[in-house]
Amino acid sequence: MCGGEPRGAAQAVERRTVDKPTHLIEFETMLLGRHLQPGAIRSRRGGHLDRSAYTLLSRIRLEGPMSIGQLSEAFGLDASTLNRQTAAMLRAGLVERIPDPDGGIARKFRITGAGERGLDAEREANISGLERVMAEWSPDEVADFAAYLKRFNSDIEHLDGRPWPRP
Repeated sequence: MCGGEPRGAAQAVERRTVDKPTHLIEFETMLLGRHLQPGAIRSRRGGHLDRSAYTLLSRIRLEGPMSIGQLSEAFGLDASTLNRQTAAMLRAGLVERIPDPDGGIARKFRITGAGERGLDAEREANISGLERVMAEWSPDEVADFAAYLKRFNSDIEHLDGRPWPRP
């Protein structure tokens, strides 16, 4: 029994939830989020950043030093959430606070050498895990998947009004 329903009834309900391509995409992206949790597919070496630090450091690396206000605008998060996340990164030595290089009054966060090394190790571990998962894929399949994923993310960013800078 599953939640009081016979098992067959629960499976029939689940099948109905994925009977359209968009339903299947929703289900598969839910699973993707689960698989991309820290440590899920990465190799045994490297990878010690939590997801928020990894994402914030990635953005700061692409954009350069950013203030809490800029981070709030970029991520659509309130300042209190970002204050907690950046405070943890400051304590870990991943970022440092600096005066605004453009002369503004807000202080900005700049990635440190330790932050660069941590981000590089995390990214290498994630890429190694992805390469293990896609070891049997052809180069064309990997490239096609990357292109569709980029388009999917770009369309979300467009609708949200928060484009992510790309290298």
